[in-house]
Amino acid sequence: MIRILIVDDHAILRAGLKHLLSESADIVVAGEAANGVDALALARSGAWDAMVLDMTMPGKSGIELIKQIKAENAKLPVLVLSMHAEDIYAVRALRAGASGYLCKDNAESQLEQAIRKVAAGGLYINPAVAEKLAVEVLGTAGNTTEVLPHTRLSDREYEVLRHIAAGLGVTEIGRLLNLSVKTVSTYKAHAMQKMGFANTAELIQYALKHDLVDQTRD
Repeated sequence: MIRILIVDDHAILRAGLKHLLSESADIVVAGEAANGVDALALARSGAWDAMVLDMTMPGKSGIELIKQIKAENAKLPVLVLSMHAEDIYAVRALRAGASGYLCKDNAESQLEQAIRKVAAGGLYINPAVAEKLAVEVLGTAGNTTEVLPHTRLSDREYEVLRHIAAGLGVTEIGRLLNLSVKTVSTYKAHAMQKMGFANTAELIQYALKHDLVDQTRD
């Protein structure tokens, strides 16, 4: 039996996942957590075959949580289940140590397969993500691949960039990520400096050009 830990800050979504897996013959939801702190505590205290993790929760970001979980328990597979399309966060999640990435829109048809794959020690990603991961990690696609400026950003800088490009102000971003306005402004400034932008309009234009804004988000 595959024992999984579900981590999502929305109780209704956790209930939905449990219902989705309720008829599985070999997968059981043995624990739930609504935030990163509880997830870490449960990961330390239980014997899990896999963790199903929501990418975006208040406070500690999904990327940071993946890194901490893998630092403490390198053998625990983490399957990211996210509202964001694969091309938005998948590569960063995998580089942080995740074993798979699945968009919530595909959960009904693919969740059981994805859990079995990562629990068995495999990777669950679609071909497009695999190709993008190879390009960003190896830094090459033939001999002509350009290293795009946003790939140099830290995970938090990238997260702030995306929220700014989606039209959020620093106060709203701070509330969403549980960060101070000053901290958000610092991440924004660092991102603009690394990418060589003089103003927010240039940053937004770049993000839209390179499809860094999730158009599927409500």
